[in-house]
Amino acid sequence: MNPRLHQHIIFDLDDTLIYCNKYFEAVLDEFTRLLRTLLGKDQLTAEEIRAKQVEIDVAGVQQVGFASHHFPESMVETYRYFATLLGHRVSQIEEARITKLGSSVYEQLVEPYPGMIETLDVLKAQGHDLYLYTGGETAIQQRKIDQMKLDVYFEDRIYIRQHKNVEALEEILSTHSFDRSRTWMIGNSLRTDIEPAIKAGINCIYLKQPDEWVYNIIELKPAKDTTMYTITSLEQVPEVIAENIAIKHKRTL
Repeated sequence: MNPRLHQHIIFDLDDTLIYCNKYFEAVLDEFTRLLRTLLGKDQLTAEEIRAKQVEIDVAGVQQVGFASHHFPESMVETYRYFATLLGHRVSQIEEARITKLGSSVYEQLVEPYPGMIETLDVLKAQGHDLYLYTGGETAIQQRKIDQMKLDVYFEDRIYIRQHKNVEALEEILSTHSFDRSRTWMIGNSLRTDIEPAIKAGINCIYLKQPDEWVYNIIELKPAKDTTMYTITSLEQVPEVIAENIAIKHKRTL
């Protein structure tokens, strides 16, 4: 491949290549039903429970990053908050039940997004270098990677970080001789994928999801020197990158 056409393409994992948020949503739906049963359906609405859990969850993630213990803890804290508010005795048995429910989200079999294999096959066949950059605990994320056999595409170019921010991305970029004008970040999170990419001065593709986790949604500040595209399907990635390459190539002729 012509060196000017060769790209470094960094993929996020959860809700970019594989499903993730829907499993958390299913657990939270079950948690909401459980809490209303324990504390009284007439006392609480599902909306109140979800709003408090999101508040606790987001605040914790900003402090501890993507730690597996935090999600079930946010559910327990939500339970304690409403139990105290409603005069319900806090029970260790009920807390243990909630913790077990919250932890079950990490035991789900992973499922690829439509077009995952086809997209990676196309980009690999075109000769681009593919990288995987995901947030979370190593054991949990590596299990997902192994289940999907993603090392076929990313080999040793896999990075798992507790926090996903511009510092973590810069650390990855500094380990390679990246030409930032030919480097891409592809992900579903405006907060942890797209904003750091913009600050790092690389190209980015925002995979917009219909039911996004509130933590991932932020207002971006415009950047003059960074190219950003928004797509709704993973399968659009090769076309977007190819069109960008073609535009830049014409400018050099």
